[in-house]
Amino acid sequence: MLLRLDQRDTRPLHEQVASAIRRTITDGECLPGDRLPSARDLSLAFDVNVNTVLRGLRSLRDEGLLEFRRGRGVTVADGADQRSGLLDQVQALVAEAARLGYSRTDLIEMIRGIS
Repeated sequence: MLLRLDQRDTRPLHEQVASAIRRTITDGECLPGDRLPSARDLSLAFDVNVNTVLRGLRSLRDEGLLEFRRGRGVTVADGADQRSGLLDQVQALVAEAARLGYSRTDLIEMIRGIS
């Protein structure tokens, strides 16, 4: 698993960590059931503080992509590979809408109007 942060990225570090791990899931490098390296090992790989990694991991857990299990560490959740790809697309859509001057509320109204 090759993990690197883009030095030009202006997002908070924990979001960059979450995105990098999400990408490994989307690309199939980490499959459902796979165990991730420890937060300490990830912090060394990313060259960031352990707490930054933990914050990124918690956000991925909250998205349903990771599972935290006592004694087993952090594993990729079932179905995470499909879900992470969709989340990437949604994040890209939100970013593009913001670039064009639309708020999240505007975007939600557009989506509601489609159905």
